[in-house]
Amino acid sequence: MPDKDSIRTRIWDRLADDEIARFPFPPHGRITNFEGASEAAERAMALPELDGADAVKANPDAPQLPLRRRLLKAGTTVYMAVPRLGEAACFVELDPASISDLDAAPTVSHMGSYGTRVGPEALPEVDAVVSGSVAVDHAGVRVGKGEGYSDLEFGVLREFGLVDDDTPTVTTVHDVQVIEAAVDPDRHDVPIDIVCTPTRTIRTEPGAKPTGIYWSALESTRREEIPILDRIAR
Repeated sequence: MPDKDSIRTRIWDRLADDEIARFPFPPHGRITNFEGASEAAERAMALPELDGADAVKANPDAPQLPLRRRLLKAGTTVYMAVPRLGEAACFVELDPASISDLDAAPTVSHMGSYGTRVGPEALPEVDAVVSGSVAVDHAGVRVGKGEGYSDLEFGVLREFGLVDDDTPTVTTVHDVQVIEAAVDPDRHDVPIDIVCTPTRTIRTEPGAKPTGIYWSALESTRREEIPILDRIAR
């Protein structure tokens, strides 16, 4: 079975070589934007898990921007993590009722201006989690860009009782990012329940979701760099 790094390289190369990747460039080293991201977002918005959701935690990456915009326009409050969870108030609350520009607000460059920084204790239970992926397989095993922040964010929410085993996890990707088999997941890896591409909606058969922060899997410097981890640990 291939390792995560080889899967990432293969998918990033494919997105570049087949000219599927879209701005920002290069596609390597990121959750890559792709042709058809808006169509994938439309599919996601048709899901009962997102249709009428009150609160959704969403990743900040470019391919999920169309979905974040659609969620806000549907009246859903969107929560985005601050970069690298680097602040004690580690989420940005985007409440569409108080935002004047719903297109600008969910962009990385403007979320801080339109949103309110909040700690996890200020969040409600979230109805769904939207994640970006480099690759995902039919069992819901997700390969991210390799930094682990998406899994940490889920772990933080779980520690505060804001997500559980039944919280649906959704990703939008291009069809070429859906692979036959990824890797055996680590226990801190968050599985994906629903994959939306420009042409398909795939309901997976995922494994168990993380029950919180797995401290033994964290690098020792993470607790020093991420205030909320230090707070949870104490």
